[in-house]
Amino acid sequence: MTRKRLLFVCVENANRSQMAEAFARIHGGDLVDAMSAGSRPSGRINPRAVQFMAELGYDLTSHTSKSLDEATGEFDAVVTMGCGDSCPWVPAKQRLDWNLPDPKNMPDDAYRAVREEISSRVRALLETL
Repeated sequence: MTRKRLLFVCVENANRSQMAEAFARIHGGDLVDAMSAGSRPSGRINPRAVQFMAELGYDLTSHTSKSLDEATGEFDAVVTMGCGDSCPWVPAKQRLDWNLPDPKNMPDDAYRAVREEISSRVRALLETL
């Protein structure tokens, strides 16, 4: 199987898309080239995203908050996460919109629930590629 290129997009590239990129790397290993970006990147990873991914043994501090301008080439799948009309068109073989709530101001248990939903959806996506 050839490596699959995945792009996860949300507004700030600080929470949801960062976790999705991490889960694609965790679940897809060497078969996946995962990236995340934001339509209006915050420039930093939310410390809560770092905390809740660290609970699973993943270090998000190695990630950076990136702009969609840095996402070049064609992707096997582009997944938007509730950024609506602010997500520009990116070439992809498959496009999905996961309308997930932004967990940044949620209580811890709700944040973890969004994290687990992202993990589950990334696993399901990888099975279809």
